[in-house]
Amino acid sequence: MSAESAARSGIQWSIEAAGHRAVVTEVGGTLRAYSVDGADLLDGFREDEIAPGSAGQILAPWPNRIRDGRYEFEGQTYQLALTEPARHNAIHGLVNWSRWHAVEQTADAVTLEYHLPAQVGYPWSLRLRNRWSVSADGLRAVQEVVNTSESNAPWGYSVHPYLRLPGVTVEDTVLHVPARSRILADNRLLPIGASKVAGTEFDFSEPRRIGDLVLDTTFGDIDFGPDGITAVTLSDPASGRDIVVWADGKYRYWQVFTADTLHGERFRRSVAVEPMTCPPDAFRTGRDLVVLQPGVAWSTSWGIRA
Repeated sequence: MSAESAARSGIQWSIEAAGHRAVVTEVGGTLRAYSVDGADLLDGFREDEIAPGSAGQILAPWPNRIRDGRYEFEGQTYQLALTEPARHNAIHGLVNWSRWHAVEQTADAVTLEYHLPAQVGYPWSLRLRNRWSVSADGLRAVQEVVNTSESNAPWGYSVHPYLRLPGVTVEDTVLHVPARSRILADNRLLPIGASKVAGTEFDFSEPRRIGDLVLDTTFGDIDFGPDGITAVTLSDPASGRDIVVWADGKYRYWQVFTADTLHGERFRRSVAVEPMTCPPDAFRTGRDLVVLQPGVAWSTSWGIRA
């Protein structure tokens, strides 16, 4: 396990085991790289590069978007900074550009921690801790958060990895999403309803090619296996290779994004598969919003298998 300084993404922590290698960064506690036997499965970024398109970032204390950055919680109204000004939204939380620090390190695992201070728009302090590990079973991430303030805090969580099968285009990638509905969105990518996916072009409940379909879609009503795990799979039928992103029962939604709004070489080069604990705009709607009680730890896990 090594740690080196870098220009933009900060310290690089590299973990390795059984042919699996991952790199997480100081800035954002971000997953920058993941490979198996030398083959890159994560469409990451250079260590001196600013993470493009939220690549590999931690999205907390909310994922996705909040309309106008304004919400009410337990009788009080709050206003967040509009971090997506073109759409007048607050997007992807407050921790993705902060500096995390390592609290535990081994050859195959590293645990990073960040203390989120109370601030305008989100007046609660949190202690976030993420443990990243690799093994013959793949990459595993375990997240824990503790509300260190004196009152309840609203909470949602997601991660934003872009994945790709070596040598396979987005169009030829076979996608499986175990979901029965999708959230309908307006031109600000905010929810305005929901629709069943059965029989539509958004039905990936059985594996099929993505083709020319444009996805920046929140899938809901997801299925869990008998082990309480849900999983999205990207496959290449020609080679028999696949990438599985799995998540535990606290993740109730999958966001799938085919990177059509990214520019240059990253345009439609990979697929972001994001497990989310709540849907977009959950701070306003309260849908599947987690309420963190003071001093009580909340934890969850997800990972990648190949």
